[in-house]
Amino acid sequence: MKTIGFIGVGNLGAPMAKNIQNAGYPMVVYDVREGATKPLLEGGARLAADPEEVASLSDVTFTSVPGPLEVEEVTLGPHGVLSGIKDGGVYVDLSTSRPSLIQRIGEMFETKGATVLDAPVLTSPATAADRQVVVMPSGDKVVYETLRPIFESFADKVVYQGSLGMGSACKLVNNMITLAVRQVVAEGLTLGVKAGLDLNSLMEAGSRMVLGHQREGLENTVFRGQYEPPSFRQALARKDIGLANELGRELSVPMPVANLVEQISIQIGNRGWGDLDTHVIYQLQEELAGVEIRP
Repeated sequence: MKTIGFIGVGNLGAPMAKNIQNAGYPMVVYDVREGATKPLLEGGARLAADPEEVASLSDVTFTSVPGPLEVEEVTLGPHGVLSGIKDGGVYVDLSTSRPSLIQRIGEMFETKGATVLDAPVLTSPATAADRQVVVMPSGDKVVYETLRPIFESFADKVVYQGSLGMGSACKLVNNMITLAVRQVVAEGLTLGVKAGLDLNSLMEAGSRMVLGHQREGLENTVFRGQYEPPSFRQALARKDIGLANELGRELSVPMPVANLVEQISIQIGNRGWGDLDTHVIYQLQEELAGVEIRP
């Protein structure tokens, strides 16, 4: 059985790594916060000193880190994955990052006889623990097929996207749509409340449409006026919408709505709300509209 390396066992990486371990794979782990690796070490994983050692001891090395800066540092930086990966080794990035970056990384790893896949995920820390994860791998299809059992150990839906970088593009598109729709819902709900509509009746009327899909998240956050602990941090949402707009500029795709959502995200960051749940955009909209969205 392949030895799996896993770098980055934060809120999202930890449950995915644990499910890989639960499937019986021997593991080597690393995180800048050594304490975060404790549950995996107690399950029999080996602790590595740095990403280079993880790659040198593993057949397949996964990373799950916040964004492009961390991806580049952990792969190409001093004592990075590139330094330790073996001929025939595979590196898989689960992070939300730039398609162009993973393509450049792929070219550099190829010189060492190693293969790179990107496989970003759609999930949350709570749902990841139960394998409610959509993973979007892209890269060499033959290598992908050999890794599919590993993907299925932590994800209930595996959707191959094509050539290297397409997984990252798919993740950015999905997040961009989600964040744009969330802003529209925030505006609609404040409009409805200020017009005098009963919130419960408004939500019930829209239960077969967008509001029905949004309801659970709203009930956990907005309707309570509570945005901690975050299911997904607003700072990461701002990063993701920025990457989507960056890709749009590269491909000459006009995205006026997505750019507006990014500007609103910047306002939220300037208020110091980056570590709150991304639903905190509703709080800004409530302030601007002069109403609260409460049942």
